[in-house]
Amino acid sequence: MSDRVHEAQGAGESLPESVAAARDPAAALHGRLLNVSRMATIGEMAAGVAHELNQPLTAIANYAHACERLLARPGADLDDLREALHQITAQTTRAAEIIRRLRALARSQQSDHVPVDLNKLIEELHELMKTDASLHGVSLTLELAPGLPEVAAAGSEIQQVVLNFLRNSLEALAAHPVSRPAVAISTAVVNGHGVQLTVCDNGPGLPAAVERQVFDPFFSTKENGTGLGLAISSTIARAHGGSVGYRANTPCGACFYIVLPTQLPE
Repeated sequence: MSDRVHEAQGAGESLPESVAAARDPAAALHGRLLNVSRMATIGEMAAGVAHELNQPLTAIANYAHACERLLARPGADLDDLREALHQITAQTTRAAEIIRRLRALARSQQSDHVPVDLNKLIEELHELMKTDASLHGVSLTLELAPGLPEVAAAGSEIQQVVLNFLRNSLEALAAHPVSRPAVAISTAVVNGHGVQLTVCDNGPGLPAAVERQVFDPFFSTKENGTGLGLAISSTIARAHGGSVGYRANTPCGACFYIVLPTQLPE
């Protein structure tokens, strides 16, 4: 070990990324795959993101034009002007929040495992997921159990699992259209000391022959699938002391879920 590494450890500094990667190549590979998966997911959601950003930007332009017209009138109504300016501020804040959420998803650094509310992690993604689902003609609903106990988690990684599950459902519904395509995301307490997040759709589901392979790296039922999304989700779950799984939906469709241990009181 070099003197520089010794000095960094003695001074309480974090090790350089290249040194950490050399010491734990498996963790480094996981980190790179996670980043690739995250960016690929964001790329797939690009149309939805553009649509979502276009709404507040269009509103801002409309309210700005309204202000110009009001000011051009003799004896402009100040109350109408104030309302238009208020709407401009509100829509600007909305656009900034969309960008903030995207930047949070795109962050490459890994988060520490800290106590988090699983419901809040899902709610942070709701607008992005709803827009993505809408562009696919799919109805999205949230069925979040109130009063969930906290879990120790890296929030961005758990959100990546949610997006992986959602994208699987949307792609399955696109490949096998149904009359009323729908996805439901739910949370619940299981076994008294675990929290489960489930993403269910009413698509074709999985053939029984491939159910056990679906979380294997590079296995995919899609023609152009990479086979990484669900495998990375499984790795994330294990790193959190949890697990992932699949079950058939009733009367039709697929349900993918992740179970995480709760933060038990000391």
